[in-house]
Amino acid sequence: MKLCIDVGNSQIYGGLFAGEELVLRFRKITPRGASSDELGVFFRQALKENGHDPAAVTAIGFCSVVPDINHSLGNACRRYFGLEPFSLRAGVKTGLRIRTKNPAEVGADRIAGAVGAVARFPDEELVIIDFGTATTVEAVSAERDYLGGVILPGLMISMHALVQNTAGLPKVEIVRPERCCGRSTVECIQSGLFWGHLGMVRETRDRLAKECFADRRPVVIATGGFAGLFADSGLYDAVVPDLALEGVRIAQELNQ
Repeated sequence: MKLCIDVGNSQIYGGLFAGEELVLRFRKITPRGASSDELGVFFRQALKENGHDPAAVTAIGFCSVVPDINHSLGNACRRYFGLEPFSLRAGVKTGLRIRTKNPAEVGADRIAGAVGAVARFPDEELVIIDFGTATTVEAVSAERDYLGGVILPGLMISMHALVQNTAGLPKVEIVRPERCCGRSTVECIQSGLFWGHLGMVRETRDRLAKECFADRRPVVIATGGFAGLFADSGLYDAVVPDLALEGVRIAQELNQ
């Protein structure tokens, strides 16, 4: 079995694969400055509490956008599983050609998502929207060229920016409002977050598709924690919640 880990700015998202089947998902708030013991104990406990033997793990792979945690994560895998983990980073085999100005600066999570998307939708022009701490929009050609993309402030970042930089605006639950016209301060913030983000991402998606694919319509894939919030908005063709985990698994196998 393979343990795959996606370390994001807000959460660690883990998954256990039996072959190509994802049999377990688990999450943890990303602990800045976490020790290898803290991480190792958590991973083993997450497996045990869900009926899986940690000794059955034969390979571990991860992608991370939090450099401060990588050393502890690597040590946790060695100490608590006896395995050298695979790290998805610049220079490893991914099956993609990175066509950006500096391939080394492309986030590992973005590459993982692109690898997973290409495996799910081979030979298609792709636009990938990841609704995470930041919202990213990527373009990948049918020839597996990673062309680049856009990084936007995510929904949580936008809300915290309002709260921290104003004197009277409260923190609100991020939901899909029924109306655009809010009738209270809370409704107004929720409306701005949802409809404003939807408009921003839609415009970005359309411009990216036009620049990268001309008159060819790409398949638009959504992933990330807030992807489901925009269901029925016409923003994307499919939701794949585990895209990055699938990408880590595939990349680990390519480099095995």
